[in-house]
Amino acid sequence: ITLLNKARKLGDKLIVGLNSDASIRRIKGEKRPIVSEAERAHILSAIESVDYVVIFDEDTPLELIKTIKPDILVKGSDYTVEKVIGHDIVESYGGQVALVDLVNGLSTTNIVESILKNYGKNEDAPSSTEDNKEKKNKNLKISFSKKKQ
Repeated sequence: ITLLNKARKLGDKLIVGLNSDASIRRIKGEKRPIVSEAERAHILSAIESVDYVVIFDEDTPLELIKTIKPDILVKGSDYTVEKVIGHDIVESYGGQVALVDLVNGLSTTNIVESILKNYGKNEDAPSSTEDNKEKKNKNLKISFSKKKQ
């Protein structure tokens, strides 16, 4: 939320590109995402600083960046400008890349590791209702979500 608030202050509107479930699975593995794209989009759209949420299926937001042509492309400060995907495109038309400081320890990976460390890993635990929700919502595809005014 801190990164989103900082990003919003840099421009007039904040459009958040969100990896689809399939994209995250390809990048992070079959046990991810932990929260579905529909739920993540819903949570993001409820944040006051977020104006729009766009879900993309590719492994990177490159095509989304080419389509939206943002004036400012914001990424966490764990990157360098040269490592930000699409930096060259944004800079080619006079846009800029801004790196925003992150809050330490708040990544999904860190949260999962903390839960496993504190509560243990139980491979025999029954599957969560998330699997059932995923099957139920497999035909639901959100591509754009606008925050209610």
